[in-house]
Amino acid sequence: MKFTLKDYQEDAVRDVLRNMRKARERWHESDPERVSFSLTATTGAGKTVMAAAVFEALFHGDENYDFEPDRGAVVIWFSDDPSLNEQTRFRLMEASDRIHHGDLVVVDSKFQLEKFRSGKVYFLNTQKLGKHSLLVRGHDSSDPSFEGMKPDNRQTTIWDTIQNTIDDPNLTLYLVLDEAHRGMGQTTEVKAERSTIVKRLINGDKGIPAMPIVWGISATIERFKTAMKEADGRSTLPDIVVDSAKVQESGLLKDTIILDVPNEVGLFDTVLVRRAADKLKESTAAWAAYSLEQGLSHTVRPLMVLQVPNTPDHDEIGRAIDTIRERCPDLGYDSFAHVFGDHTKQTFGGHTVDHISPERVQDATHIRVLIAKDAISTGWDCPRAEVMVSFRPAKDRTHITQLLGRMVRTPLARRVPGNDRLNSVNCLLPFFDLTTVEEVADSLMKGGEGGDTAPPIQRVLINPRELKPNPAISAAVWDKFTSLPSQSLPRKAAKPVKRLTALAHELAADGLKKDAGKLAHAELHKVLDAAKTRYAVEIAARRAEVYRVEGKSLKTGLFGEDRTFADFVELADRRVIEDAYRRAARGLGADLAKSYVKHVAGQSTDEDDYLMAEADIAALGLVPDVKEDLEREAEKLANNWLQANRVPIKDLGDERQDVYRGVQAMSVEPQDIGLMKPKATIEAHSAKHDQGQVVELPSYENHLMCDAEGKYPADMNEAEKTVLGTEMGRSGYQGWYRNPARPSQDSLGIAYSVGDQYKTLRPDFIFFSESPDGRIVADLVDPHGAYLADALPKLKGMADFAERLGHHFRRIEVVEKVGEEYRVLDLKDAGVRAAVAAADNAKALYESSISSDYA
Repeated sequence: MKFTLKDYQEDAVRDVLRNMRKARERWHESDPERVSFSLTATTGAGKTVMAAAVFEALFHGDENYDFEPDRGAVVIWFSDDPSLNEQTRFRLMEASDRIHHGDLVVVDSKFQLEKFRSGKVYFLNTQKLGKHSLLVRGHDSSDPSFEGMKPDNRQTTIWDTIQNTIDDPNLTLYLVLDEAHRGMGQTTEVKAERSTIVKRLINGDKGIPAMPIVWGISATIERFKTAMKEADGRSTLPDIVVDSAKVQESGLLKDTIILDVPNEVGLFDTVLVRRAADKLKESTAAWAAYSLEQGLSHTVRPLMVLQVPNTPDHDEIGRAIDTIRERCPDLGYDSFAHVFGDHTKQTFGGHTVDHISPERVQDATHIRVLIAKDAISTGWDCPRAEVMVSFRPAKDRTHITQLLGRMVRTPLARRVPGNDRLNSVNCLLPFFDLTTVEEVADSLMKGGEGGDTAPPIQRVLINPRELKPNPAISAAVWDKFTSLPSQSLPRKAAKPVKRLTALAHELAADGLKKDAGKLAHAELHKVLDAAKTRYAVEIAARRAEVYRVEGKSLKTGLFGEDRTFADFVELADRRVIEDAYRRAARGLGADLAKSYVKHVAGQSTDEDDYLMAEADIAALGLVPDVKEDLEREAEKLANNWLQANRVPIKDLGDERQDVYRGVQAMSVEPQDIGLMKPKATIEAHSAKHDQGQVVELPSYENHLMCDAEGKYPADMNEAEKTVLGTEMGRSGYQGWYRNPARPSQDSLGIAYSVGDQYKTLRPDFIFFSESPDGRIVADLVDPHGAYLADALPKLKGMADFAERLGHHFRRIEVVEKVGEEYRVLDLKDAGVRAAVAAADNAKALYESSISSDYA
């Protein structure tokens, strides 16, 4: 893979491959069983990247997933949109370095093979399988226009090709349904043919063969799952669901959607179009400045989407173009394009605007304003789309949420540290009032309406303000802030050797550790050498197993009488030893196994010496303690190198730091990561009260981020206000920071476990004070909420954090109201931590003698 997969992507790929292995085995049994399963992944989760990783492993094998290649694998990728197929094909090539252009075949009307070839992905769509298509003519005898005839010069139809592929015992046909929810429910007349084709592909009907293995991919998979349950003779494997919270945490999705709406009803379209143009100009300047600061070879060129009704007023659009060009005079006429369905030039007022295919918009960076109607197209998304103006009326809010759901991928496929402006998308709604726009906000935070595929957005802000670092806060406070630790979530299937190898590659690439890869392997060779001495007896026994092939021979008479069995033992040949070596290499790491063979064989040119070295690896891989020793030392060495290079890594650009954060997180245990100084944050400054009126939020001084008046707006509950007021009154108080609840690099996270799952809690407040000796100290104080279902696991997580990293803080405290008084647990106290570790009820801790009055 050209890309490093996020942890949730790796988990999903591993689960998909597990299902594929099971499905293949069931299909090739003496009594073949057709199988289906689904992958549910929200828009922006990177389904094509995951699919690329799956296909690489399926065709070529992959040690990371302990997956042997399926040499007979054939994949059909099916969608209802040829442009979506083309976009998927391009992205697969972009993501994979083992799937080549010739392996991705678009099936056109001239396609003619007796059966599909293994190791390839064939792209089909609804139109290609319609009853009038040349690919299928002659197979639907119910249609009199076909007269039961195959088209001229065609030896086979596509159905023949599929059937022949299914019938070949050396091939395994996998059908991947992209956007699998489409066509699975109640259909309109327009969608009826697509629905019929898909269901026939799955179930088989009228000469159409049923697919052996069906993998459905969608963000809303329920219809697909229902259809699979109703399918005849088809079993289902466990469905794979990607947690949308993990997608948000990964940085692949923008953190915030900003909704701008007039405070009163009126004709404000021109005003908000002008405001949108200003936002486009500001976003363009911000990206240019960021690219210059980071030394990026190219900058993001933000896009504005102008959404219009299905029957738009062309003169109104023309006036909007006039307004945009007036505010952004550097935009030429070729900076505008439309994606209307008729694909022809359009005249808007005095402007002629060309059509562009939706899948080309992202890469056509000269296009800066895109005029669209609905959600453009299924599967379309455009990471550089950062501003949207919708001329839709309030009753069309579903169309607005659908289109916004297509604009949430981050342009750099990562979060820009500490800059909310560059992690946001702006939507301006001139024809909405505050009440209706709140319905849009609620819908976006739930993931869209009516079965839409939009991801849930954590923050949707209405008419917010931008905040910058507070000039009244001293550099010493900021220095203390950036020295504080945060934690990353561990990976369920982490591989320490792979982590060390990845780290060595990055350190060498940045010139931070010369020959890091060789040094890493040299250290691991020492571990394996020591293991050969420590586990000599076990390894000798396993080596004997490698060299020996045991079996039974059957002796029988000519007519089957006098059957007898005899045991036999033979020496393994080269192929058997090499197979055992490859199995062991998957567990220990293919690169390490290869380098260790060279280490053992030394300068020898004798092939037998190399074969004996491979037998050593095969034997070592069969002793569990060897792998444990190896992984423990790999984890230790990686952590030492990360710590030794902590400061040089911080001096690198954001992109490189993000890579190291990913490597650091490739661990079975939570890892310590640093906080980064925020550069720009966006916060709400008003809220709607129970009575319905909108009121300004209270503003506070001395926050590390502030508006132009030096204030920080915040909507807080009683406990939060109590804690803030108490801490502000303490001796030496310098400032405070409301820890963001979102997964960003400027938010302090603490890992905690619920069962076998790790999650992240983000304490509410960090306070900064000057101690009597002049040092700046930090206090972590969290109004805890003992009534919450996960209160105790969070408390235990904070206690563990205090145990390991408490020296970075003067105080780590959790506060809860008991009766009329506030009580506090001091987690820097060893006795309190012991009580928390033994507790089975969070509230009881605050009511016990280990708590004290909060004052």
